[in-house]
Amino acid sequence: MTTRQIDSRAGQSRLPSLTGMRFIAALLVFLTHASVAKAFTDQGIDSFMGTYLSRAGFLGVGFFFVLSGFVLTWSARPADRTGRFYRRRFFKVYPNHLVTWFVGLLLMIKVGTDLTATATVPSLLLVQSWVPNLTALGGTNGPSWSLACEALFYLSFPLLLRLVKRIRAERLWLWVALLTVGFFAVPLVSQLLPGTPLSPWQPVSMLRYWFVYFLPATRLLDFALGILMARIVQTGRWIGLSWPTALLLLAGGYALMVYLPDSYGLVAPTALPVALLIAAAAVQDVKGERTPFAGRRMRWLGEISFAFYMVHFLVFQYGPLGLAATTSAGARSWHTPTALGMLAITLLLSVAFGWLLYRLVEQPAMRRFGHPARRPATAAPTGSTPVAVPTPAAD
Repeated sequence: MTTRQIDSRAGQSRLPSLTGMRFIAALLVFLTHASVAKAFTDQGIDSFMGTYLSRAGFLGVGFFFVLSGFVLTWSARPADRTGRFYRRRFFKVYPNHLVTWFVGLLLMIKVGTDLTATATVPSLLLVQSWVPNLTALGGTNGPSWSLACEALFYLSFPLLLRLVKRIRAERLWLWVALLTVGFFAVPLVSQLLPGTPLSPWQPVSMLRYWFVYFLPATRLLDFALGILMARIVQTGRWIGLSWPTALLLLAGGYALMVYLPDSYGLVAPTALPVALLIAAAAVQDVKGERTPFAGRRMRWLGEISFAFYMVHFLVFQYGPLGLAATTSAGARSWHTPTALGMLAITLLLSVAFGWLLYRLVEQPAMRRFGHPARRPATAAPTGSTPVAVPTPAAD
């Protein structure tokens, strides 16, 4: 298929590969939480996981943020009104969040955790990522911090899309290059912040960690990169990079993420490789060529990935591993076969509860509230309803 043919079909095709890739990204977040659980008595295994897996979830979250910009641009239609867009985004995200926020609240009460306004209110309102405070960022369900970033993305999307569409097609790659420079400028600027105290999760000061990784304003770069990459594909400016090559570049970026010091390894090394992989897989789908991510099982896992993402940390905290009940003496740990079994059970429970949340909350909310009432066919112009495309796990 030629570049011109890709251009004519871009934005009109389903993207099954991106659906399947969503679950892999969510699984990377799961692996990071597994690495910080310290479930193994074997210190070598714990050390290996802490070194090589503790930032896998950073890659996964970055994937979701870039994917948000890509798929929202891919599915955008000129006749789609801003109010309808906001309505769909709200009912895609908030019902799952509200249920898991409330479940987290009940579980905190059950284990005797102190309930404070800082621990509950910011996360309920999805503003916790604007606050450089551990208690606020954790909230009642830690992973919901990313939804505070998504809220800013959604609010800014109509304006950002209009601005990006004003960029001439031959200059889109130049803007990608400028954003890539911006990703490395953010940790450079973060060096102006105090170097202590350190974050309990990474060898970076808490303020620098928050500024680079959690702050919605700086993560807007990921979202904008996804918008630009979608426009590159839609305008026929894709460079022909294959998804396996993009995956190799991403592996190299992750190696940098592991080894770069301070805040430089939190986001910047994998941002562009993630965007290239998303675009390469989308082009493959548009051309009708299958990838390993587009199979039926992978698509099903991708569909429940947002719900899986929203429940898995609660299972880590209050399930078999019982992280929330860990005393100050340290995390509970087991011999290797038992620890692997505990992690496997945690994963299976997360998938099961994620499926229930998807079926009982996410799908009904979208069917009931996510779409406006149908109008007579003559009242709506052709193409006013966006094509159904995969949405990121944070969508």
